[in-house]
Amino acid sequence: MADTSVPDTSSIAATASSPAPTVAVPPGSVGIVSPQFISFNEPLHLTSGQVLPCYELAVETYGSLNAERSNAVLICHALNASHHVAGISATNPKDIGWWDNMVGPGKAVDTDRFFVIGVNNIGSCFGSTGPASINPETNDRWAAAFPMLTVEDWVQAQARLADHFGIQKLAAVMGGSLGGMQALSWAITCPDRIGHCIVIASTPRLSAQNIGFNEVARRSIISDPDFHGGDYYCHNVVPRHGLSVARMVGHITYLSDDDMAEKFGRTQRSPADNGEFHYGYDVEFEVESYLRYQGEKFSTYFDANTYLLITRALDYFDPARNHGGDLDRALRDVSADFLLISFSTDWRFPPARSREIVRSLLKNKRPVTYAEIDAPHGHDAFLLDDVRYHAVVQGYYDRIAAKLGLPERGQIRGVLA
Repeated sequence: MADTSVPDTSSIAATASSPAPTVAVPPGSVGIVSPQFISFNEPLHLTSGQVLPCYELAVETYGSLNAERSNAVLICHALNASHHVAGISATNPKDIGWWDNMVGPGKAVDTDRFFVIGVNNIGSCFGSTGPASINPETNDRWAAAFPMLTVEDWVQAQARLADHFGIQKLAAVMGGSLGGMQALSWAITCPDRIGHCIVIASTPRLSAQNIGFNEVARRSIISDPDFHGGDYYCHNVVPRHGLSVARMVGHITYLSDDDMAEKFGRTQRSPADNGEFHYGYDVEFEVESYLRYQGEKFSTYFDANTYLLITRALDYFDPARNHGGDLDRALRDVSADFLLISFSTDWRFPPARSREIVRSLLKNKRPVTYAEIDAPHGHDAFLLDDVRYHAVVQGYYDRIAAKLGLPERGQIRGVLA
């Protein structure tokens, strides 16, 4: 079970001992935030048949939970993100929440009206129990022995987190990419506990091509001499080369061809005086320099075992599998209203995958809103500022607020927006 302390349901401010940020808090920000670490002592029985005896979740919350506990929104993160959804980290003023442009007072997900929960999933490396944590049965790091995970396992852990906050039904569960898979799984596995399901740039299952990309990334890590079968912690090394290549492979799939062409084209980084190639295997093109930088940076903060676990959970996700491959049947018992958003140049999870979900929902007579945004940024578009995209999300949350009888946008601050 979760610890029995009374949860703090207000925005989490930095403690007095936390260093003050060196930058001013911009308008629309939730401000300076610090995580909570919530312990659960009841074993978590996983889809694989394995059992996690106890675990801890890193959580940030923004806004206030109303008296009816009806205004809670759960934000689910993608592969390399965390609980730090919005605001400025109390320990690092340069660390801005990964969806800060979406979540905050007066923003699309308005923390003046909604109580927003950002959670770091088990298996991750940003504070929740994962491979680098101590296995209570051995007193050593879990490392490669950490149990295999599925999206459904994360949803089960998140449902316990909702219980911890005394929330019986979430106003909405929202996520992009892998986060969208979690939102969809919530609607399927916990239909009575979710009012609205918001699935952005996601899919009901990975294609063979996507599984292939994940396998290439995993193999680059496993083949790194510093991997040591996943037990690299005790060797005091990190498989940096493998992690770097994995990130480079992934990053290419997050961008569109047009976006990469606009950013880099075929520009040489340091051409010879006559513009000729150097003819070698060092960095020659700007795109190479960019990818190497992204890969090397990623290898300094992300855990290799976590990367393996999360990409495999991506591969496993397929709610139609237990229904003979029939997505219509898999969505038959959902009761939430849905918003799905896709992006025209997202070739990792193309609009066709979102439309597949929409068709199944319509066949099941579920209320569904669908927006396909013509944006040049590929899969990463769900993280970026696009006026049309944010307007769709804002309008949908206005509808949720109206259903729940929450104040109109801006009313709490005294001016109607």
